[in-house]
Amino acid sequence: MILKQFYLPCLAHASYLIGDESSATAAVVDPQRDIDQYLAFAREHALQIRHVFLTHFHADFLAGHLELRDRVGATIYLGAAAKADYAFTPLRDGEVLEFGRVRLKILETPGHTPESISILVYDLNAADSRPHAVLTGDTLFIGDVGRPDLAPDLTPQQLAAMLYDSLYQKLIPLGDDVEVWPAHGAGSLCGKSMRAELQSTIGQERALNYALRARSKEEFVRLLTAELPERPGYFALDAAINRSGAPALTDLPPIALLSPEELIAKQAAGAVVLDTRPAPQFFAGHIPGAVHIALAGQYASWAATILGLDKEIILVAEDEEQLDQSRTRLARVGIERVIGALDGGMQSWGSRKMAAIDQISVEDLHRQLTDIQVIDVRRESEWEEGHIEGAHLMALHVLETKLASLDRDRPVAVHCKGGYRSAIAASLVQRAGFQNVRNVTGGFDAWRACGLPEIREKLVSA
Repeated sequence: MILKQFYLPCLAHASYLIGDESSATAAVVDPQRDIDQYLAFAREHALQIRHVFLTHFHADFLAGHLELRDRVGATIYLGAAAKADYAFTPLRDGEVLEFGRVRLKILETPGHTPESISILVYDLNAADSRPHAVLTGDTLFIGDVGRPDLAPDLTPQQLAAMLYDSLYQKLIPLGDDVEVWPAHGAGSLCGKSMRAELQSTIGQERALNYALRARSKEEFVRLLTAELPERPGYFALDAAINRSGAPALTDLPPIALLSPEELIAKQAAGAVVLDTRPAPQFFAGHIPGAVHIALAGQYASWAATILGLDKEIILVAEDEEQLDQSRTRLARVGIERVIGALDGGMQSWGSRKMAAIDQISVEDLHRQLTDIQVIDVRRESEWEEGHIEGAHLMALHVLETKLASLDRDRPVAVHCKGGYRSAIAASLVQRAGFQNVRNVTGGFDAWRACGLPEIREKLVSA
């Protein structure tokens, strides 16, 4: 038996290929939208991908199950509670699919979503009565469980109660030595407290997972529904697209290469210029009004969160390879309206007007605190663990809705934990019309490392 994990760090997404060499058959679980890596792995191991599973309708990325169906003839499987616009084989609790010496057994594990399933993986060469692993989708993570607020017709409390039953009636009884392979890792917005590991066991999760320490269903529901992180607006759209099926990436039109004059005209008509270069290059000089999201990080998730899925996008990248990567990563989350890219990158901009953003060290910020408005773009939980006195908490995902409270005539310094989010935020603040914007080098990590004063306090709910 082959059990191969494919991990996509920028989306904190894990997908899987389960193969049986004796029958030359494979199944793919929760594929990302671009599927070439699964096809290449199958070719290398002389396998035919005949089955493709979605553990649920993912809300944070578009899945490649339809393209696997169309390119290699794989049968699509979903939980029996799923409703989709394409044909699929519904799977109910206890149903089994065997190929060669591999057995896949289905557990219906609603809670993250109503249609969620987990997949028990048996290596029949090793044991036919005990599973080797369970692919838990977004039901059980490493250190966390799935967020219970993604079903429009059920309350978080109802979903959390369902999730409790799925965990305690279906997954925990499997036994401590059964391996746990989830669909997401640390950094995903589908949970809030995931550990960095990519694989665990039922026993490790019983011992270490905060959500499994609840002493009753009632306590579990309270724990899970308190202080839920805000759900990005594109989540509902991605889940809907996964129900209807995303088109193949090869169906997307080629990116038009634009002259500076063409870019300026399209930007004036409402298109968003998205600069994907590293932050130092962007800070040094960029197209006025451009939004900055560097490729080195959770680029696509932040693009979808900040820009949504419907805006027309013009890309600025360092070279053709980064341009292609930018486009693919946007498509993975459903951003498809990339209408062009600056031909030749910023080198083609010439002597035309550019904007810049200064950087400020934490030491200089500390000395100038009385003269500068400080924006902290971290999340509430980070803020409560320590922040700069007098700073304005404006989490990145809601930043643009809160800028009206600031004085446009005073300098602004923006920081996050380490610098990635603040670079994005600085571009948004400048784009909103603030003239004197500075990015705090090293973020709050640098502030704390220098031993500068911080305060801790709980936010008061409105």
